Amino acid sequence: MNGNKSFEFLELSELASKSNGGKIVFATDDWFAVAENLLKDDEPVWKEDAYTEFGKWMDGWETRRRRSAGHDWTIIALGHQSIVKGFYIDTGYFTGNHAPRISIQAARLDENETELLPVRNSQLGTAASKEARAQIARLKSEEWTIIVPQTELSPGYEKTRRQYFYSNSSELWTHLRLNLYPDGGIARFRAYGLIIPQSRPIEFTERIDLIAQENGGVCEKYSNAHYGHPRNLIKTGNSSSMKDGWETARRLDRPPIIQLDDSGILQFSGSEWAIFKLGYVGTADTIVIDTAHFRGNFPDSIKVEGTLAADVGTNSTWKTILPTRKLSPNRAHVYSSNDITWPGPVSHIRITISPDGGLSRFRLWGFIDPGNKK
Repeated sequence: MNGNKSFEFLELSELASKSNGGKIVFATDDWFAVAENLLKDDEPVWKEDAYTEFGKWMDGWETRRRRSAGHDWTIIALGHQSIVKGFYIDTGYFTGNHAPRISIQAARLDENETELLPVRNSQLGTAASKEARAQIARLKSEEWTIIVPQTELSPGYEKTRRQYFYSNSSELWTHLRLNLYPDGGIARFRAYGLIIPQSRPIEFTERIDLIAQENGGVCEKYSNAHYGHPRNLIKTGNSSSMKDGWETARRLDRPPIIQLDDSGILQFSGSEWAIFKLGYVGTADTIVIDTAHFRGNFPDSIKVEGTLAADVGTNSTWKTILPTRKLSPNRAHVYSSNDITWPGPVSHIRITISPDGGLSRFRLWGFIDPGNKK
C-alpha cells in the first residue's frame, strides 16, 4: 500500500525502532547488511563507492540471493506490549535488490517462550546457524497470526520507496515476524500503535510518570510537527539530539520587532500545542520539561493544562496545571507541587509553547487516582 503520510496510524506511538526499545532477536541471513539496520533511527543513506568484503554496502537489511528452498525472515521484539495499527516500510536505495514481497506475523510471547530465543549473532556475511534455527523452530513462528498478508513491495526509488500497511488485528503483541519473499533488501521498518502496559503498579501509593509512553501515554493531537513529532516527548530515556524531540516551524505571524511584557515573557499572538492522553488517570505532583539540545530554538515559555474526560474536543474545559513559565535552553526544568495550581485528577493534558520551538522530553510524575482505575 503506497502513498503519503495520510495514514492515521502514523500519529500513534512508534513501537519497533531502536530508540523505542525494538530489537532484532533472529534473522535467517545477514549477508550484505544486518537486520539491525531496519530499526535504526536515522534515515537510510547511500554511499556510492562503499563496499564490504561481502558486497555492496547497504543501509538496511539485505540477504544473499537465495539458492536454497524457503525464504528469509526476521523476528523483531517490540519495545513494549502493544496493539499494532500499522506499518511503514522504506525500501530506500534498494532498487535492483529490494524484497519483492513481504508479510508480517505477530505473537504475544511470555517469559518462558522468550527464553527459547537463540542468542543473536549480528554479523555481515553470515546466516543463522543450525543450532539457532533449531532453537527458534520451537516457537513455531510460521504459525503466528498473519496481520499483513503477503503483499508486493515497490523498489527504493524516491517516488516509490515509502510504503504503508494497515494491521488487521486489534490484539496485544510482543513480537513480529517480518517475512521477505523470497530474499532481498529493506532499508527501514516501523510499527505504530498503542502501548499497553503489561502490569499496572501494584499499589496506588507508587509514584509513576503518568504520561510516559511505556505507561500507555499517547499523543492525540497537535498544532505543528514540522521538525519532530510531539510523541517523542514521552519516550523512554533522554533524547539523543534535536531530531529526537518535538520541534515546530517558526511561526510566520511573529512580529517584526520582538517585545517583552513586564514579567519578561515574549509578546506573541500565536502559540503551538500538543494534547496527550495519560496512561493512567492521576494527580500530578512534579512536572519535568527538558529543552536538552535546543539552544537557539527553545520555546520562550510554556503552559500546561489538564482535563478529566473520556475524550477531548473543541468544547473541552481545560484547567491550568502549570501557569506560564519562562524556559531556558538545553536544560531540565523541574516544577514541584508548589508550582502546580491544579493537580487533577487528570486524564488529558495540553502543552502550549509560545511562540514556537522545541522540547526534548516531558514528564508528569504523580499518582494513579484510585477512583479512576484503568
